[in-house]
Amino acid sequence: MAEQRDIKYINRNFADFRDQLMEYAKAYFPDTYNDFSPTSPGMMFMEMAAYVGDVLSFYQDTQVQETFVQHAKDPANLYTMAYMLGYRPKVTAASEVELEVTQNVAAVAPNYTPNWNQAITVKENSTINASSGNKTTFILNSPVNFAFSSSYDPTDVTVSSISSGNPAEFLLKKRVKAFSGEIKTITRTIGNAERFLTLNIEDDNIIGISDIRDSNNGKWYEVPFLGQDSVYIDQDNGGSDSGKVPKVLQLTKVPKRFTTRFTSTGTLQIQFGAGVSENDDSTFLPDPTNVGMGTNQGISRLDYAYDPSNFLFSRTYGLAPSNTTLTISYIVGGGVTSNEAANTVTTLGTVNITGADATYFNTLAFNNPKPAQGGRDGDTVEEIRQNAIRAFNEQGRVVTVEDFNVRALSLPPRYGAIAKTYTIQDQLSNTNSSTDRVLDSNPLSLSMYVAAFDIDGKLETASDSLKTNLKTYLSQYMLLTDAVNIRDAFVVNVGVKFDIIVLPGSIGRNVLLDCNLALRDYFNIRKWSINQPINLSRVYTLLDRVKGVQTVKKVEVVNKAGGRYSQYAYDVAGATKENVVYPSLDPCIF
Repeated sequence: MAEQRDIKYINRNFADFRDQLMEYAKAYFPDTYNDFSPTSPGMMFMEMAAYVGDVLSFYQDTQVQETFVQHAKDPANLYTMAYMLGYRPKVTAASEVELEVTQNVAAVAPNYTPNWNQAITVKENSTINASSGNKTTFILNSPVNFAFSSSYDPTDVTVSSISSGNPAEFLLKKRVKAFSGEIKTITRTIGNAERFLTLNIEDDNIIGISDIRDSNNGKWYEVPFLGQDSVYIDQDNGGSDSGKVPKVLQLTKVPKRFTTRFTSTGTLQIQFGAGVSENDDSTFLPDPTNVGMGTNQGISRLDYAYDPSNFLFSRTYGLAPSNTTLTISYIVGGGVTSNEAANTVTTLGTVNITGADATYFNTLAFNNPKPAQGGRDGDTVEEIRQNAIRAFNEQGRVVTVEDFNVRALSLPPRYGAIAKTYTIQDQLSNTNSSTDRVLDSNPLSLSMYVAAFDIDGKLETASDSLKTNLKTYLSQYMLLTDAVNIRDAFVVNVGVKFDIIVLPGSIGRNVLLDCNLALRDYFNIRKWSINQPINLSRVYTLLDRVKGVQTVKKVEVVNKAGGRYSQYAYDVAGATKENVVYPSLDPCIF
């Protein structure tokens, strides 16, 4: 709930103004007027003046109040201040669902393997509709290629039918994310270039812009603000690790850019840059003849405070479209009503398919085993207020250790998935380190230790493409003087041996199974982070709480190395002190 209006700029009401007017008359006109009874004509004029002063004071207090995000109540003011503080208000929010996509292919003799030539590719932005409920439309977030299988995008293969004892058809299954919404397209014809051209899109429940193209099929890129001249662009990974990292991230300068903002009425405004030249002037070099000596009104400019942005960015803030027709695709939908139930998103909408023959087009099917979630209506006034205050503190920069870890874990999965991360000051280049410093080291550098998941959900070393993508991703948020060395965290496999006494009347086999399940859940790798120690006291308590356990006599952590385990051996006994198994000096994860 918004705070009550407690800002009083003049801090006077009707009674205060009236009393002040009465005191003024008594002090300066004691002989001219002395009838201050409520029915006197003089008091009538004083009270009328006090009424006007009270009304003007109220409006002045209200205007001052609307300049503070903590007290503002007008949605138009809140939207303006939210964008100023770095928060983008939501008119609506789309729901998200995971779809299971299946198709059949024939078996190829004599080995009876799937005929991958019949595999279908469903293009991105294809639509699937819910068969019941509100019959919401969902848009595929990425293409579905049944012929491609990797740890990032696996294709499950099962036998669908058997003929004469041999497989006749196989069922191919993939999983893909989809979000609720409908893509609409409009065109706008642009004549002469106009600085900071602003276009308005008026529609219900606009989620955002999907794509903008000009007459030459040139793409315009959305940026948070026009002063940002670089965006992330992904390309297909042609390296050997493409199965784990399908896309390579690149930071590219884009002179054709735009920014968007919502108004309090739900209208989406699209604003372009101010560059009216056909040439890209995004690269701007300082001219030494414009900097340095010289006078300004007789004042030396030797120590003049220059704005560094004047030498790092052009003043165009991107190009302005001219003599072209813009094709604008935007997405509408979302809301609470888009949270469809499970097993309802099954009806094919506008599905763009390539590959295979017509025989197996009809076998394509969609289903959502879990309900769609996340759909909600737009932000309320109070939500805008609180989110704007929160966004101001985030700033979109990596400064603290927590900032680096959270930003690394925020890397989108299509560029590779960072499973675990741990950041410390680089020991080799730290001037306070007891080790010898490397030549020309950066004392501000950090070491980020990372690990990735394989197809079975087990930890593995991050691939080169994944590290490159992470480096590119972090470069947009880091300070210029910072440096990060991305390293591999060591994986140490451990086992747990324990002795327990079972309660009389309990079945030992069942109690032992429950203990193993409890330990497996406790040591689930998704719950553990790099350099997290093992507290044996908690393991004792965990086993003691298992139904049927009377006493836990002993718990021992042992190292598992070689073979199907990690190659790194670890002296668990030497690293154990006061019932805590500590990690190594070189960051590792148990």
